[in-house]
Amino acid sequence: MSKTTQRIIAGNGIHINIAEQGEGPLVLLVHGFPESWYSWRRQIDDLAAAGFRVVAPDMRGYGKSDAPQAIDQYTTLHLVGDMVGILDALGESHAVIVGHDWGASVAWQAALTRPDRFRAIAALSVPFRPRGKTLPTSLMPRTENAQFYQLYFQEPGKAEAELERDPRATIRNMLFGASGDGVAAARAAAAAGGPAPNLGMVPKGGGFLQGPGAPATLPSWITEADIDFYGEQFKRSGFRGALNYYRNIDRNWEITGALSGLQVNVPALYIAGDRDFIVAFPGTDQLLANMKGLVPGLRGIRMLPGCGHWTQQERPNDVSAALIEFVRALPSRS
Repeated sequence: MSKTTQRIIAGNGIHINIAEQGEGPLVLLVHGFPESWYSWRRQIDDLAAAGFRVVAPDMRGYGKSDAPQAIDQYTTLHLVGDMVGILDALGESHAVIVGHDWGASVAWQAALTRPDRFRAIAALSVPFRPRGKTLPTSLMPRTENAQFYQLYFQEPGKAEAELERDPRATIRNMLFGASGDGVAAARAAAAAGGPAPNLGMVPKGGGFLQGPGAPATLPSWITEADIDFYGEQFKRSGFRGALNYYRNIDRNWEITGALSGLQVNVPALYIAGDRDFIVAFPGTDQLLANMKGLVPGLRGIRMLPGCGHWTQQERPNDVSAALIEFVRALPSRS
């Protein structure tokens, strides 16, 4: 079997770094925050071995891909445009798109707006959310003493200064903290009399990175070498591009009014960990219960016991098996 290789391609007016392996029908893997193509390392191998051409880009603002400075260059239309640009650069008419976290949001929008190019979608962690009736940030929780982390990310420079102080430590603590292991540790500490986990809230005057951080010995699903890779990526790129995704949340709402009411009609699969903080957000349980009405092509919802937010990294075998089963069952297209 071939090994994963990387190269820079031109798409949608920018240069995009892609990792690729295998031959066959195309599967496009789209990462989230704060990751890179590397978060799909196990799925790239598994899907390629199963007979698929697998491509995983560094999203704009990440890794070796271009990182435009202007905040408004990170809207959902730019990001979906990048995915179409990748297909065009590869000479592929269509692909199955798989996304995690922000990548899931991009994948949902790609399947919603370009079903001619994205014949199926698998979304990890983030379910399909229909366009609401008001600006998203106006609905985000805030109290006298704290604000939702996505609000904290809105001010340019503030979160960058915190996260870039030590990129390796930032990634190490974030990967552990939002994992199933990190959630279990936080719950155990709370049960022993410590503070209750503060779901996604940043204290006023404080920072995003809270708590004791990752333990000296990491869980088995992540290694210090993996942390080294991520740390070097963000030491090179910084966090500005990644944070600019959040700074377009309201703009995305403003520019997608024409899409209101549309349904995702291509075949779809949703996978998440039962300890994922996204799943724990208020209202998500109802969203999942009613997803079939918003996504008529939904083939299934898979909840992974004990898994946290980093779905494909924490449960690589389960995720790969589910993706292979899903893609193999799709109708063939020439």
